[in-house]
Amino acid sequence: MEAYKKEFVDFMLESKVLRFGDFTLKSGRKSPFFMNAGLYITGSQLSRLGEFYAKAIHNTYGDDFDVLFGPAYKGIPISVATTIAYSRLYNKEIRYCSNRKEIKDHGDTGILLGSPIKDGDRVVIIEDVTTSGASMEETVPIVKAQGDIEIVGLMVSLNRCEKGKSDKGALDEIKELYGFETNAIVSMDEIIDYLVEKNVIDDELKTRLDAYYAEYGIK
Repeated sequence: MEAYKKEFVDFMLESKVLRFGDFTLKSGRKSPFFMNAGLYITGSQLSRLGEFYAKAIHNTYGDDFDVLFGPAYKGIPISVATTIAYSRLYNKEIRYCSNRKEIKDHGDTGILLGSPIKDGDRVVIIEDVTTSGASMEETVPIVKAQGDIEIVGLMVSLNRCEKGKSDKGALDEIKELYGFETNAIVSMDEIIDYLVEKNVIDDELKTRLDAYYAEYGIK
C-alpha cells in the first residue's frame, strides 16, 4: 500500500473519523466500523484532507481535468480544500463547483456554487463515501445539465467494499450505470490489512469484521 494511503488511515483514526465498535447504518446494517467525514472540522484537518484527495486524484486521473464537483453538503468543503491542495502540490489551477440543495432566485442565482461548468469542461466528482450510490442519482444529472461536459471519474475517501443495491459494490454499480471511473483514496480491505499488521485490530475485532464482510462484502 502506498505511503500516502497509510498516512491517510492514521489520519482518519487520529481525527476519530474512522471508529470501531457497534454501529447501525442508515441501511439498517449492524456494522463494526463507522466513518463520519463531518468530523474533519479544523483548519489543519481540512488542509491535510485536501492533500490526500489531491494525491489520490493526481495518481488516478492525472491533471487533464478542469473542475472538481463536490455535492452538497459534505462535498463542498472537501472540494474547496482539494482545489487549494492541488494548486499547492501540483501548481495547477482547478476550479471548484458544488450544488445548492435549494435553488437561489436572487443575487448569485441558480443551483451552483463556485465556478460555472461550461462546454468542454472535464469534471471529477468528489465525495466523502458512497454506500448505495443514491447521491449520484442527484449529482450526475446536475453536472450533465450544465453543457457538453465529460465526467472523468468519481473519487471518494473510503471504499467500504460492501454490497450496494446488488451483489456488486456501490462504486462498481456507479461505474456500470454511468460509464465513468470510480475510485477511493483507500479501501476497507487495505485498512484492515494495515491495522492488523500494526496490531490496532485485535483478534476479536478481526473476527467481527470477517463476519460482517462474509454477509455484506463484495466477492
